[in-house]
Amino acid sequence: MVKIIVAGGVSYNLMVYLKELPEPRSATVFSQAYHETVGGTGAGKALALHRLGSQVTLHALLGTDAQGQAVRDYLAQEHLECLFEHDPRGTERHLNLMAGEKERLSIYLESGSFEPIIDLERLRQVLAGCDVVVLNILNYCRQLLPLAREYRKPIWCDLHNYDGINPYHQEFLENADYLFLSSDALPDYRAFMKTQIACGKKLVVCTHGSAGATALTPQGEWYEIPALAGYSVMDTNGAGDSFFAGVLYGHTHGCTLLTCLQLGALLGALSVTSRELVPSSLSLRYIEEEYFKQYGAFPDFCSPRNHP
Repeated sequence: MVKIIVAGGVSYNLMVYLKELPEPRSATVFSQAYHETVGGTGAGKALALHRLGSQVTLHALLGTDAQGQAVRDYLAQEHLECLFEHDPRGTERHLNLMAGEKERLSIYLESGSFEPIIDLERLRQVLAGCDVVVLNILNYCRQLLPLAREYRKPIWCDLHNYDGINPYHQEFLENADYLFLSSDALPDYRAFMKTQIACGKKLVVCTHGSAGATALTPQGEWYEIPALAGYSVMDTNGAGDSFFAGVLYGHTHGCTLLTCLQLGALLGALSVTSRELVPSSLSLRYIEEEYFKQYGAFPDFCSPRNHP
């Protein structure tokens, strides 16, 4: 079984649901609902992969606070393998204001340490034994780049809403083999994708929210995958991470790129039906059923029937 390490991006969030985001002025606003739960781009990717049966390890920074313990308890219930590092600043926390089907305002209550001390020797051992390295763009993850290169592990990286010029992303951009990003801040995304393929990337995928996603291969093949409609939207938080996980899962199981993108679109669509990062219903068998409804039988996928 392919072994995957997902590094960086775990938080404990307060989710507040509003009819609409408030205007920038003094006001009293009543929420429609709220709850606290695990968040973060790394947690979203790792949980989705784990639910589908991948052998995944999540590396994360946590504080010795109540929020950190809540994260540990949540992930322990999922039986997800985790490596935690101590963050003296405490567990990262966000206040996410969610409105309608698309709007989100994320406020960092605690951002965590920018340059924490991490156990690189322990990570060296994990990277040496893994097959795929997923690096999220937390600053400390830069320390894993030379290790991944030393052991010649393929690096999958999600730049999120990269604008094409922000120097913070440059080191991740240069080292990634498989590159994901959003077109939110990059209108001329096709030119950017062509440039990255010319620089040696093995795959570049750009997501467009409800407008789907675009992919480009080294062979010059363009793919356009629409977003799936018909799923009730409860919370869009984590949809991009689920899309990423679906594509990676298909890739590690030998699927064609089209099937990988379809799996990404399906996981992204399912993720919005829950107020958690990953819906409780997510499993291999459920994915097979939903895939059949949307696309027909798996043409090149290791069927969940063959899994325990």
